[in-house]
Amino acid sequence: MSRFKDLRIIFLGTPEFAVASLKALVEADANIVAVITAPDKPAGRGKKLQQSAVKEYALSQNLKVLQPERLKKPEFLEELRSYKADLQVVVAFRMLPEAVWDMPALGTINVHGSLLPQYRGAAPINRAIMNGETESGVTTFKLKHEIDTGDILLQKQVPILPEDNVGTLYEKLMAEGAKLIVETVEGLAEDKLTEVPQANIAEEELKAAPKIFKEDTLIDWTQPVLNIHNQIRGLSPYPGAYTELQDKVFKIYTSHYELSDTSKQPGDYDTDGKTYLRFAAKDGWVYADDIQQQGKKRMEVAAFLRGFRG
Repeated sequence: MSRFKDLRIIFLGTPEFAVASLKALVEADANIVAVITAPDKPAGRGKKLQQSAVKEYALSQNLKVLQPERLKKPEFLEELRSYKADLQVVVAFRMLPEAVWDMPALGTINVHGSLLPQYRGAAPINRAIMNGETESGVTTFKLKHEIDTGDILLQKQVPILPEDNVGTLYEKLMAEGAKLIVETVEGLAEDKLTEVPQANIAEEELKAAPKIFKEDTLIDWTQPVLNIHNQIRGLSPYPGAYTELQDKVFKIYTSHYELSDTSKQPGDYDTDGKTYLRFAAKDGWVYADDIQQQGKKRMEVAAFLRGFRG
């Protein structure tokens, strides 16, 4: 007889990416005894308090929601202990202190948007595309002290297609991650999973996935066209790769490229004023297909060029 529905589970998560996993567990009839998410935050012009995506979904399912400001606070730890959880599932949440992740008998599991040990860090989806990878995936693993280094439970490979950007790959990994979470919890309930230590790969062979900073979003036109094209894909639709054109900031969301000898300086642009806007790079042209001037609407290049004076 399955122990899946008997497991007392606490779910921790905040953004939309985490909602898919929580929803999958709820629809599989998992016993979610509490949901932990970020405190409500002021947003918009009116600074009205806004609930996290996870909180909105949890309340719609009549689940108990906790929103601690401090995870180490004794009162919170005492309340957490009162739920007598067998397992905690964390998806896209902040760092947990050991007092939290080590509390349940079965520990705490996490789903990460890469094939660990590659792309540990905050931005695995962006970094994989920016680096021109053709494959990504999701990994479930047990939490331990060092971030994204715990023993692997399950993995699922997901191809990165040439037309994928961070938005489309995010959607794929979110769906696959949700399915893998359910499969992992079922496997733990039946004691059918073997924890596998992450491969001991030399530091120089590990690809990291640090948070995206503004300097990562500036296009360097001295780079090869393929590198620039992958940077644009890996930052679209958010936060967007940008350049300057006539002293104005522009984001480029989609592009294609042409290998050729441009005889132009990197960053120089060329346009017919109607159908194309292209920038010289190290080994060819990068064509901006979808562009947005700061403070204006995003639009296809043909529409943009109707109002552009090159």
